[in-house]
Amino acid sequence: MRLGEEGVVPVPDSPHVPADPGPDPAVDESRLEQLISQAQTALPVELPALANQCASALGLGTAQIYLADLQQWLLIPLDEALEPLSVDHSSAGWAYRTVAPRVVDADDGLIVWMPLVDGAERLGVLAVRTASLDGPLMRRSRMLAHLFAMLITSKRAYSDWLAARTRTAPMRLPAEMLRAFLPPRTIGSRRCVSTAVLEPAYDIAGDAFDHSVVKNVLHTMILDGMGHDLTAGLTTSVAMAAARNTRRGGGDLIDVVGSVDQALAQWLPDHFCTGVLCRLDAETGVLRWVNCGHPAPLLIRDDRVLAGALDSPPQPPIGLAGPLFPVARQVHETKLEPCDCVLLYSDGVVEARDENGAEFGLDRFTDFIIRSNAAGQRPAEVLRLLIHAILDYQRNHLRDDATILLFEWCPPNP
Repeated sequence: MRLGEEGVVPVPDSPHVPADPGPDPAVDESRLEQLISQAQTALPVELPALANQCASALGLGTAQIYLADLQQWLLIPLDEALEPLSVDHSSAGWAYRTVAPRVVDADDGLIVWMPLVDGAERLGVLAVRTASLDGPLMRRSRMLAHLFAMLITSKRAYSDWLAARTRTAPMRLPAEMLRAFLPPRTIGSRRCVSTAVLEPAYDIAGDAFDHSVVKNVLHTMILDGMGHDLTAGLTTSVAMAAARNTRRGGGDLIDVVGSVDQALAQWLPDHFCTGVLCRLDAETGVLRWVNCGHPAPLLIRDDRVLAGALDSPPQPPIGLAGPLFPVARQVHETKLEPCDCVLLYSDGVVEARDENGAEFGLDRFTDFIIRSNAAGQRPAEVLRLLIHAILDYQRNHLRDDATILLFEWCPPNP
């Protein structure tokens, strides 16, 4: 039976699927417990078979795992016999983009495309095949997706195979080194979310981003190292390591900036990077930031950019403070309003040029963010679409690293 355009069942977004009058397949609890225990020591390459076994124990049919590639163009199956799917032009991609289940008609029943999400990070999708679908089976499909999202997150930290499966091109050594330091693309809580992208994915060298949540405080950072070689990547890697070391030791924002200055001056005295470091109190909305020779952050409120809201007097790049620039770093402060967005970016974003030499520009950049946000796109999806638009603008040949980090403060209503 056809159930709408492209065989899409018209109930995927509802959290409660109407009950099916047929029998409720039993759950083999002992078998499921055995499989969950087995999952702890399973090799990453064994996850496809394990997903099928868990689906069967839950009274479902089969389950297939798809992970987003590094640039979020494709959903790549862990089963190497299957073909990748388009993020932009498939039902699986719809589930990934919207972080909502998608149910489609299939020859032998139904396919439930479940997003694989770890916290706020989109990993990919889980394709659950089932002969029929009711409320309990929908919940079990969701539980299965939660389980394998956690498994993938725990195992990808040490699995070269999972990393290799999500690549579509060879990676240069500077990019390999720098990516080893990068956090997940998206992190968040009930009060705030931070998400980032950077290109060229396989050839980055000097740009980097970092974000971390410490209790109710969100720390974010964007860096742009001098040059585009292994040393540039080493510079930003040392900067990130110094910042994390001080954060984890309980240091405040001014301590973090000072430690990065000292680390670069000591270990790489001839190199520096520009950057912006921010600290957002997710309970009060108080934002503190330091701008070290970098483009000023942008504040987006009520679908418009507040011009100059986060501008500050110029300060030297990171690694140059000291005898040449003895003035202490200045920390600036403002209070955000609910649903404010702060945008950090490197100059490679707005300076991207088309074949005629025209820059992508700040206006086009901010307009894209505002229109996508107003259309209801999630922050991670906004940046995915934006970085693809920048790549298209330069025909996939960036002249400089392009990095964007967006964080949003959305406290729950009283």
